[in-house]
Amino acid sequence: MNHSTNKNPMNVTQLPWAFPVGERFSGVQSSPVREILSVLSRGDVISFAGGIPDPDLFAVEEIKAAFDHVLTHQASKALQYASTEGEPALREQAAARMSRQLPTAAEQIQITSGSQEGLYLIGQTLLDAGDVVLVEQPTYLAAVQAFALSGARMVGIPTDEHGVLPDELERLIERHRPKFVYLIPTFQNPTGRCMPAGRRHQVAQILLRTGTALVEDDPYGQLRFSGEPVAPIGTLPGMPARTLLLNSMSKIMAPGLRVGWIRGEGPILRSIAIAKQAVGLQSPVTDQLAVARYLATNDIDQHIRRINTVYKTRRDAMHAELSGILPEGATITNPDGGMFLWARLGNDIDTSRLLPLAVEEGVAFVPGSAFYAHDPDHNTMRLSYVTNSPDVIAEGIQRLSRAIKTYSTRRSPATAH
Repeated sequence: MNHSTNKNPMNVTQLPWAFPVGERFSGVQSSPVREILSVLSRGDVISFAGGIPDPDLFAVEEIKAAFDHVLTHQASKALQYASTEGEPALREQAAARMSRQLPTAAEQIQITSGSQEGLYLIGQTLLDAGDVVLVEQPTYLAAVQAFALSGARMVGIPTDEHGVLPDELERLIERHRPKFVYLIPTFQNPTGRCMPAGRRHQVAQILLRTGTALVEDDPYGQLRFSGEPVAPIGTLPGMPARTLLLNSMSKIMAPGLRVGWIRGEGPILRSIAIAKQAVGLQSPVTDQLAVARYLATNDIDQHIRRINTVYKTRRDAMHAELSGILPEGATITNPDGGMFLWARLGNDIDTSRLLPLAVEEGVAFVPGSAFYAHDPDHNTMRLSYVTNSPDVIAEGIQRLSRAIKTYSTRRSPATAH
């Protein structure tokens, strides 16, 4: 038999066929933050784009000791299949931390591979195609992405400096009958705002009165620099049973560990566990056991205080530097914690068009339009202050200043008017 008649039977570049993608992907875009980070590898760009913890603040030796202990004393367990709900030792530690605000049993904790997986699992569990989710305007863009993959439609709730407007929330609930409301009340991503206690009680009363579920995301709540802590909405009277409360170790320990959890009550947890079985069977057991060991043998609250001291200095530096270079009429948030500042530049500056000029100058941010479910404000930007030292922040803001000046000089007379 002659096999030489087709020497290149699999020339991929000439294939006239491609895998058909499901309809649910048709309107879902990649995260702009990930797209920006992927082009910053050249090394000379100062990035304010991602909420990336400073690796110099990781408790490397303590984390290493936790992994060493697990692999020395629990290797057979750490390297084996395990329960979808999570390792009992970690669920106990998570429940203990949650119980500082709301009595929580280990059985009410579902371990996830970071809180981002938690958002995806919630979307898969609760949403059908065409369902509506109410979100803050603006909101965390990867949550919109996760819910959109389930076929949901996001509707933005108007906000002020204190978070969602109660009257607008109630009006939109009555109009759209959403499957749930998704909120980040504490040091919100992207704005850094923290909803005050009074507003949280108003929101809770509306949700209870209308019978609406809440998905509350709280990855930044422990990164508080000043002011008094405010309890999550899901801890208020009547709310625990109708709230899925997400938390994460990424911002306070290390994001590479991919350990987070969902606190919930009732049959919904079983449904989420089934969804997680389909996605990945379980979160990595070695990471779970190491995090549990770390929490059991270290004072993570002291570690968080150290992080907060550093981040406060950086927030102050960025706020001061930005205040000195932004155009007249621009506004900047100055949050009591979290990772982000939110600026509105005014002067008809489209930050999506400003970004390429900024990258040319060697600095990056995320255009604010990426964080809107609809009707984006192109005049806004998100900047993270946690990754860089005050000296690097100062240099980065000067580069941004040059980009803004270049943008202003390049605009056509028609645009300038």
